[in-house]
Amino acid sequence: MVQPKGPRLPDVICFSHLRWNFVFQRPQHLMTRCARESRRLYFFEEPVFEDSIAPRLEIQPSRGVHVVVPHLPAGMDEPTVIAAQRALLDELIQRHHIHNFVAWYYTPMALPFSQHLDPAAIVYDCMDELSSFKGAPAILKDREAMLLRRADLVLTGGQSLYEAKRHQHDNMHPFPSSVDVEHFAQARRVEFDPPDQALIPHPRLGFFGVIDERMDIDLLDGVAAARPDWHIVLLGPVVKIDPAHLPRRANIHYLGAKKYEELPHYVGGWDVALLPFARNEATRFISPTKTPEYMAAGKPVVSTSIRDVVRPYGQQGLVRIADDVPTFVAACAAAMAEDASERVRQADAFLRQTSWDGTWLRIRRLVDAVLRSDDGAVNATAGGLAV
Repeated sequence: MVQPKGPRLPDVICFSHLRWNFVFQRPQHLMTRCARESRRLYFFEEPVFEDSIAPRLEIQPSRGVHVVVPHLPAGMDEPTVIAAQRALLDELIQRHHIHNFVAWYYTPMALPFSQHLDPAAIVYDCMDELSSFKGAPAILKDREAMLLRRADLVLTGGQSLYEAKRHQHDNMHPFPSSVDVEHFAQARRVEFDPPDQALIPHPRLGFFGVIDERMDIDLLDGVAAARPDWHIVLLGPVVKIDPAHLPRRANIHYLGAKKYEELPHYVGGWDVALLPFARNEATRFISPTKTPEYMAAGKPVVSTSIRDVVRPYGQQGLVRIADDVPTFVAACAAAMAEDASERVRQADAFLRQTSWDGTWLRIRRLVDAVLRSDDGAVNATAGGLAV
């Protein structure tokens, strides 16, 4: 991407419930592209609690981003945690001379310790309905309502989430998951399996991503039981569910979390890519980033009827949709028997319409419009976020 010329653009302080080094997904894609421009970007994570320490900030560079991790002493009550984070945030702003900046939120839970700030603009990228996730704080909805009242611009991570929330803000825009086609197209040229996948027989049905309450583990278990000659490969960390509750069969393989750079090398050795999500409150509004990533890798995709997968991918025949064991097995069998060349041609035509680079450019124009809207006063010297 061509970097803007001229004075440095407004800094960005991004408040996230997801850790930078956890799984490379929407925040990482957008923030790395933002950081490539003439600006500083601070990715402020949730605190890490440790025994017998003084509050401090850990700041590490990653892909042009300053990853900021608050370290707090264990045992603090919530008001003290909020006060400590506010003090550390103020310390960051003072130490790094942050004067002109955009506050970018992925979590409304950051509002109590950041609402005293005076940013040039407030952006809320609502990538999921977080209040529906397992373990979500009861107060999250109230804090989101507060953030929606303060935000200048609201983005949603998918079309269905936009339709559910569009009445809550007058400057809200849907931005479904996109893809780095070139990165995942490497899967089409893979010649050798990674060592931990090499001995797993074919056919292989694979999934990468977080393994949590959104996954339909009964469906996976049923498919594995119905077709013991098929092998299910699962890549990703297990969170918020007891690993002991995961199905254990000889043809189900848990290979753990993998780096973003490694994913194409694993996907290249699969015969079918899976989206085996449960249909529950946690998945009602999700827009899985891995859908176009699987397509870019050249793999046939079988998914449960997640709304933002059915529309547009299922409706356009790019993804097979099935919700129970017999139909899911039949869909996987059909996927392996289809004309791969025609499927890839259709997928590639669809993917030419989307990219994370293009998504960031469209978002940047919306932020720039917000920055210009304040009577032309905001960022007059820095040039806003102009494209």
